[in-house]
Amino acid sequence: MRTVLVKVTGTVLVTALIAYPLYAPQWGTGILGEVTAAGPVGGTAFVAVFFGLVALYCRTLRRTLVLAGADRPGSVWWMFAIPYNFTEDFFIVGKVRAALTGRVTPEFLRWWSILGYGWCAFQILSLLPGLPGYAGGAVAIPLWAAHWIMTSRVQHTWGT
Repeated sequence: MRTVLVKVTGTVLVTALIAYPLYAPQWGTGILGEVTAAGPVGGTAFVAVFFGLVALYCRTLRRTLVLAGADRPGSVWWMFAIPYNFTEDFFIVGKVRAALTGRVTPEFLRWWSILGYGWCAFQILSLLPGLPGYAGGAVAIPLWAAHWIMTSRVQHTWGT
């Protein structure tokens, strides 16, 4: 029950952050304004590339869960359920972390977790207006990439 409450509360708060252009337009246009500023072709291309990368990342996480013998490896695809995904991402990282525990070194798992939870937190920060939002995105993306690389390395060490 507590998990459900955290997920619902997190989703409501993230929805409020995403919707700020509707109730506080003086703060800016938000992520939707950023995407549409590139024009129809540029915005569409940006969204397609971004979601394509998310799909590849989800595939990597799913494969890791399958190799670790975890239950419900397909749950990683909740990363596409916007705005719910911003909260659920923390739980997905936690699920993969649990599957990796005892299968990788504690040092690897510690850094993997720091990167995973870090990109989750900074992607939420990226929803803020102005400089804090830009800074959050600028930090979230390299953390996400590093986390993805570390996750891929796990699969390679397992011989796949």
